[in-house]
Amino acid sequence: MATTMSANDRSGLTGGHVRIIAASSIGTMFEWYDFYLYGSLAAIIAKQFFSALNPTSGYIVALLAFAAGFFVRPFGALIFGRLGDLIGRKYTFLITIVIMGSSTFLVGLIPSYATIGIAAPIILIALRLLQGLALGGEYGGAATYVAEHAPPGKRGYYTSFIQITATFGLFLSLIVILLCRNFTGADFDTWGWRIPFWVSFFLLLISVYIRLQLQESPLFQKMKAEGRGSSAPLTESFLRWDNLKIVLLALFGATAGEAVVWYGGQFYALFFLGQTLKVDPITTNLLIAGALLIATPFFVIFGALSDRIGRKPIIMLGCLLAALTYFPIFKALTHYGNPAIETASVTNPVVVVADPATCSFQFDPIGKKVFKDSCDIVKSVLTKSGVPYVNQEAAPGTVASVKVGSAVIDSFEGASLDGDAFKTQAAAFATKLGDALKSAGYPAKADPAQVNWPMLLVLLTILVIYVTMVYGPIAAWLVELFPTRIRYTSMSLPYHIGNGWFGGFLPTVSFALVAFSGDIYYGLWYTVIIAVMTLIIGSLFLRETKDVDISA
Repeated sequence: MATTMSANDRSGLTGGHVRIIAASSIGTMFEWYDFYLYGSLAAIIAKQFFSALNPTSGYIVALLAFAAGFFVRPFGALIFGRLGDLIGRKYTFLITIVIMGSSTFLVGLIPSYATIGIAAPIILIALRLLQGLALGGEYGGAATYVAEHAPPGKRGYYTSFIQITATFGLFLSLIVILLCRNFTGADFDTWGWRIPFWVSFFLLLISVYIRLQLQESPLFQKMKAEGRGSSAPLTESFLRWDNLKIVLLALFGATAGEAVVWYGGQFYALFFLGQTLKVDPITTNLLIAGALLIATPFFVIFGALSDRIGRKPIIMLGCLLAALTYFPIFKALTHYGNPAIETASVTNPVVVVADPATCSFQFDPIGKKVFKDSCDIVKSVLTKSGVPYVNQEAAPGTVASVKVGSAVIDSFEGASLDGDAFKTQAAAFATKLGDALKSAGYPAKADPAQVNWPMLLVLLTILVIYVTMVYGPIAAWLVELFPTRIRYTSMSLPYHIGNGWFGGFLPTVSFALVAFSGDIYYGLWYTVIIAVMTLIIGSLFLRETKDVDISA
C-alpha cells in the first residue's frame, strides 16, 4: 500500500487513500456496533442481569453499567494513546479491536442473574470495562492514522468518513436487532437478544483481517526515522502547561458539547421514545435507523465544508442550534409520538402532594433498600408508568397523595409494615393509581394509530443533523491541535473524557433527573447547559486549525 502522496493525490481520494479510510472506518464501525448493542438493549439487559432490583433502579443501574464502559474510556486513551505514540498507530488499534470484539462476544454467553446470581452482573460489568478501555484507544488511532495520510486541505473530508462509522455502527446494531426480533419473536427477551452479540465474532474476524493489511502512518514513520519521537508522551501531553492548556480547552471548548449533542440526538432520543413515550421497540428502532440513514451523508458534507470555512464555526453552530431547539423538538416528539400523554397532562395534570423531607432521590445501585415513605411510593409508580407530574409541598408529616385531574389517591406509610404487608398494600395502591391514570387518559403505551411516523422521522433527522455538525469536523480539529510526537495521546484523552464522561453519562443522569423532578423534559437541561458551556469556551479560547501543518 502506498504510504507517500504524489502531486496527483492532492486533488481528491486516490485508490490508496480509499483503502486506508475504508480499513480504518470499517474496523471502527464494527467496534461501535459492539458498543451500541448494550445501549440499544439496556431495558432487556436490566431484566436479565439486574432482576434483583426494582424496575426503576434496575433500569438506572443497567444504564450505569452501560456508562461504566464510558467511564474507563479516558484510561484506555492514556494506555493505548501512549502505545500509539511509542510503537505506532497500526499495531495499537489492531490490539484494541481484538479486545473489543472478544469482550462483546462473551457478553452474549453470560448466564443470567436467575442462573448464576450476583456473578452475572459482575462479569457483565467487567466485560463492559474491557470494552471501554479498548474503545478509548480505538478512536484516536483511527483518526490520527487517516489524518496523517490525508493531503493538505482535505483532512476534514478524509476524517469525516471515520465520523460516519459511529452512526453506522448504531445503524447496523439496530438493523441486526430488528432482524433478530423478527426471527425469534416472543423469545427475543429471553435468549434472542444474545444473537447480535454473537454476530460480533464474525465482524471481529473481518476487522482483524482488514487491519492486518495496513501500513504504518507515513508521518509516524518519518518522525521515527528522524529521531523526533517522544520517549514520554504522557509527560509531554499532560505535565507541560503549554500542551495541557490545549488539552483542557479541547475538552471543555469542543468535545464536551460535541458529546452531549451526539448522545442526546441519537441515544437519548432512542430512550425518550421507548421508555418515556412508550413507543413500541420496533417502531422506535426503525425511526432512529431511518433518521441515521437520511442524515449520515451530512458527516461528509460538514467535514468537507470544514476544510473551506473551518472546523470551529460548524461545531459551535451545532452546539448553538441544539441549545436553542432541544426543548421544542422533544416536546414535538411527544406531540407526534404519543399525543395522549400530552393531552392527558393538560386536561388531567398529575400532582404529587408531599412533605419534601419524605421524598428520596430513588437510586439504589445494590438493590437492598426498599423505599417505603409515602412520597417515594407515589413517585415509584408514576416513574415506572412514564407519567409526567409536578410536585406540591405539603405540611411536615403529611402522608403523600397524588392528584390525577379531580381524583385524589392517598398513599400510605410503609415503614412500619413487614415485607408481605408492604407488598400487598403497595400492589393495591399501584392498581388504584393505575385505574385513575387510565380513566384520566394516560396510556400504558403509545397507540400505533396515533404515532405520526413522518413527523417523528423529520424531527429525529434534525437531531441527527445536529450530530453531524458537531461530530463531522471534530477529528480533524483534534488532530490538528497537537504535534505528531504526542498526537495520539493528547487528542485521545479530551475526546474520551468528553464522549466517555460528559456524553456517556447523559442517559443515566437525564433519566435520574426526570425521575426526581417528574418533568419528562427536565433531563434535557444536562445537554443544553454543557452545549452552551462549549459554545462559550470554544468560541472565545480555542483556535481554528484548518490550515496548520500537521507534519511537525
